[in-house]
Formats: sequence, structure tokens, C-alpha cells
Amino acid sequence: MACAVVTGGGGFLGFHLCATLCARGWEVVAVDNFLTGRRENVADLAGLPGFSFVEHDVIHGIPVTGAVDAVLHFASPASVSEYLAHPIATLEVGSIGTRQALDLARRNGARFLLASTSEIYGDPLIHPQPEDYLGNVNCVGPRAVYDEAKRYAEAITMAYHRLYGLDTKIARIFNTFGPRLQPGDGRVVSNFLAQAIALQPLTVFGDGRQTRSFCYVDDEVAGLLALLESEHVGPMNIGNPAEISMLDLARTVCEITATSSEIVFDLLPVDDPKQRKPDISLAQRVLGWSPNVDLHEGLARTYDWYLHNANLGTDGVSVA
Repeated sequence: MACAVVTGGGGFLGFHLCATLCARGWEVVAVDNFLTGRRENVADLAGLPGFSFVEHDVIHGIPVTGAVDAVLHFASPASVSEYLAHPIATLEVGSIGTRQALDLARRNGARFLLASTSEIYGDPLIHPQPEDYLGNVNCVGPRAVYDEAKRYAEAITMAYHRLYGLDTKIARIFNTFGPRLQPGDGRVVSNFLAQAIALQPLTVFGDGRQTRSFCYVDDEVAGLLALLESEHVGPMNIGNPAEISMLDLARTVCEITATSSEIVFDLLPVDDPKQRKPDISLAQRVLGWSPNVDLHEGLARTYDWYLHNANLGTDGVSVA
């Protein structure tokens, strides 16, 4: 049985990756220190055949013994509120943690998949964003702790490939959503759904004309694992190119939830990108992958999960 190590296995994407890998017959070792991951996710994975868990901070090494066939490095705060709350930890897991994960892969001759991000494109001047676009990042702005951590992680990943011949893949992940995206984690889909359910105003920043592209988690995981199993080396956009403004997203959430909440506006955060849309022609050509679940259907599924699983307090955030 092939063995995969998933760092950040207690997180939103980490949970779905571990569950899918177990379903495909992999032995899976998840590693998480629960800085932003959730013990509930690991508890729900615990009964799956082949799953095991190590509670550990990956910047201090990855204490996994035995043969490893794949290392998927997903440990990092991921939402703006999370990485702004943990700026040094975000920089360290992107730098030291990435090297620890690369060393584990190198020792075992394993494939390595890095969870990078569309944030490496910054506030893009090219639209949509192809993999060869070098980005427009403010390297000293508040968001740089995440953007530059991921840019460094990409650089050291390719250095390991060039120097040691390590089989490396880099997934540039665009906004992903779905069940287990926690209501209080600060991402826009979870914010809007939690506010709508709590009958609070939906907060749109700026004038709401800024755009994002949202990929349902099942599609995202399918793309990530297709990349892992491919012969492609280097970065690849894995996201849904269906673009929507934040104001239209808020209106769509209001429609799906049938909420009476109004939409209000607040100041735009520093360095918030004006637009974001992946060019996925490389993934389509190399992997034969494209997303299947549209935004409306994905939001409806996520809303249903919130109604049946998330414990929402009157402030619209999880109190579980």
C-alpha cells in the first residue's frame, strides 16, 4: 500500500485530501499542530482504513518513519485573518516547514506536492493569470507574510528539483470552498454564509466590484491528486475560472439562503487584489482536468452542510 504524508491534515483542504486518499487505498499519515487546523477533522478521519495522525509542528521536523511515497505539504494558515494573526508562523511554515517536507520526500525518493496559491500573483496586471505570469506582489505589505512565504516555498521546491532531481509539483490554488470550511475562518464564502444564517448584514469590502474565482472542494481535490499522479514538474493553476464580483457573490448567497440580511459595505483591506481568475489551459491539456461543480451548486451544498453540521452562535461564527 502506498503511503502519503499530508502536512496540515487537520485543515479544510487537508481533511478532504486525507479522506480521498484513504478512499483510493492509500495509507495516509496526517501531520498538524492545530494552529489553524481542527481536531474535529482529525477525529472524523480517525476511523478510516489506513489513516494515522501525528500532532507536531512541521518546522521542527516531520517525525514519520517507514517508507513514504508522496509528501503533500499543505501546512499553513490560509485565510487572510489567520495569516495576519500568525505572521511569523506563516513565514516559518512556508520556509522552514517546506524544507522539512522536502527533506522527508528526498529521503524517501517520494513525490512532492506543494500547496501554493494564487496569492503569488498579487494584484495581477494580467488577466486571467497564466503560470508564466510573474506577479505583482507588495513584498512589504501586511499580506506579504503569506504571499512571500509561498513564493519562497515555490523557489526552494524547484531548487530541490534542480539540485537533487526530486519529483516536484506545485499547485497554485485559487479560492476553494465547500463543507468543513469553518464559519469563523475569515474567508469570504464562509463569512457570507455565516452572516446570512445569523441574519446579520453581509459585509462587502470596497465597492464589491473586485472579483474572485471559486472552486468547489471536490473539484479542487480531484485536480490536486491528478497533478500529484502526473509527470508534470513545476507550477500549475488548479482552480475554477468562473469569475464573480464580491457584490454578486453576496447576492447569490442571499438567494441561496433566502436570508433577510441586507448587504453593507466596509473599507477595502490593504493590497486586496482587484481581480483573480486562473488560466487553467495547462491543467486541461496535461491532466485532462476541469472543474465540474458550478458556484451555485457548490454554495447550496456548503449551505446545507452549515445547516446540519456547523454550530453557529449569534455572532455568526463557530462556537463548536
